[in-house]
Amino acid sequence: MPSVAGAQGPSRDEALARCEELIDYRFSNRLLLQEALTHASIAANYLDSNERLEFLGDAVLGLVVCEELFRRYPTYHEGDLTRVKSVVVSRQTCARVAEELGLDRLIFLSKGVEDEEGLPANLVGSALESLIGAVYLDGGFEAAAKLILRLVEPEIQLVAGGQHELNYKSMLQQHAQRQFGAAPNYEVLDEKGPDHSKCFEVAVILNGHRYPSGWGLSKKEAEQKAARCALEVLGAVEPDEDSPQQPCDDLPDSDNSQ
Repeated sequence: MPSVAGAQGPSRDEALARCEELIDYRFSNRLLLQEALTHASIAANYLDSNERLEFLGDAVLGLVVCEELFRRYPTYHEGDLTRVKSVVVSRQTCARVAEELGLDRLIFLSKGVEDEEGLPANLVGSALESLIGAVYLDGGFEAAAKLILRLVEPEIQLVAGGQHELNYKSMLQQHAQRQFGAAPNYEVLDEKGPDHSKCFEVAVILNGHRYPSGWGLSKKEAEQKAARCALEVLGAVEPDEDSPQQPCDDLPDSDNSQ
């Protein structure tokens, strides 16, 4: 019998029943649920682990969130929708949602995976995606969408905040308080240009670490870009490959990360 996360975790059947209670869904095929909660470290072979369900659940999660954002924010441009979606479906968000749900205590895994700090965030986030994939296969798209929206609704409201433009400084402030119990600081590293047309380079200092810097045509803009850089490193948003690192012409090369 596989062991459940935690020194005195429940039995397999108890874990399955508890998971159904947490998500308010009863499986017709409980083997799907068992597979969704089975980490590769304890699986007899690759096909018995939750990795295939994770692949499916990630796609279902993305589709449901995209459709919800499309319907909810009819005035948002594609870039705004993409940025909100990238935060809501990120592995960091999935891990936090799974932990708040209590899913991290129901995963079947080997004893060596969990350390003093608990389970790795990627593992917990993957379990949530696997669970979504299992619900999709067992109950169809409607059942999966109902579960997803119930779980990520607070995240959508937090990220979008009813505003057309995302406030990365606000997002980083909230993320830093949740993750580290500390507030980020912003440091001006450099400035370039004449007084009437300056560019500024700013970096975030958080929990003793300096994150990659961002340039802007004002300190406010540079702080927003620096906050996004920090969020990318922390895994809270996906990298924006279409957004240039340096928005000003002929800026010097700079690498201020530590």
